[in-house]
Amino acid sequence: MTAPDDTAPIRRIAEDALAWVDTCRADFALGEDALAVDGEVDNSWKPLGELAQVCATVAHHTAPPDPLHARARALLDFAWRETDGGELFRRLQQLEPFATYPLEVYAALASAGFRHPAFEEAAAVVARTRGWRLTEQDPTRRLGVLRAEERCGIHRPAWAPHELPRTWLGGLPEPWTFERDAGYALTHVVFHLTDWGRDPDGLPPDLVGYLADWLPPWLDTCLEAGMWDLSGELLAVAAVVARRTGDPAPRDAWQALRAARGPRGELPLKHQDPAPADPGDAGLPDDRAHFLRHYHSTLMAAFAAVLTTARPARPPVGTGTRHRHGGQGAPE
Repeated sequence: MTAPDDTAPIRRIAEDALAWVDTCRADFALGEDALAVDGEVDNSWKPLGELAQVCATVAHHTAPPDPLHARARALLDFAWRETDGGELFRRLQQLEPFATYPLEVYAALASAGFRHPAFEEAAAVVARTRGWRLTEQDPTRRLGVLRAEERCGIHRPAWAPHELPRTWLGGLPEPWTFERDAGYALTHVVFHLTDWGRDPDGLPPDLVGYLADWLPPWLDTCLEAGMWDLSGELLAVAAVVARRTGDPAPRDAWQALRAARGPRGELPLKHQDPAPADPGDAGLPDDRAHFLRHYHSTLMAAFAAVLTTARPARPPVGTGTRHRHGGQGAPE
């Protein structure tokens, strides 16, 4: 287990990241098209939902007197106000009853104690329909929707075992098949199974052993490629796995991430990426383009840093013996 002094620089990454995020509140605000059926969800609801999810995790893993906790709670309050105290979720549900993103964003806020009973009641009615249950989704996304349902009081018995084997990570693939899309998929499988790091025991023992073996070379590969966004997500997974194995924080990886930050603690999506995060963002004001290139990776750095520094000092449990699975090495 890493000594407390060793985690101080990692803790500082979380503080700087959330401080930068706090200066960008206006960029997380919902625009006038928040309720438009053809609105840009990825540039409005998605950033706000990710802000809420990370801040909910930070608040959960820090004590009320902690300045990091206070900042996370203030940002959560801001996010809730942007939804008009949850009323926008109810209106979205009426406009698009089979859209999943309102439930997913709401669930992040609900995990921090923000509730809108009328929306939850309406969502539960839709969730009982065959149309909702039969909506075609990839397995990782399905896990996320089911986790969101759980947070909103919609319980389905033994939902994870049915979906997990159909995901990339759940199938324990040959480790050399790891690539960018698989990386994002596996991190979110871990986040959904563990309720975003709140319940590390939600990760089955075979996945703990598999990740303990192969996550280090995958993380090295992403760091060498300057894929800072995915590296942050993998560091969050490493923190979850470490709660089960007792492994120390990957100090070199954290040093690389810290060195990649901008002057105010923001982290780019990837190394030397001068282009907007998406071709559709071309023509945006420079400050908005800068925000879109940095906000997610900065949030993930804060998320991973808090999970890493919050690891309890207890013996590893439930891991069993590690085994190598399906090949050798990670891709170059």
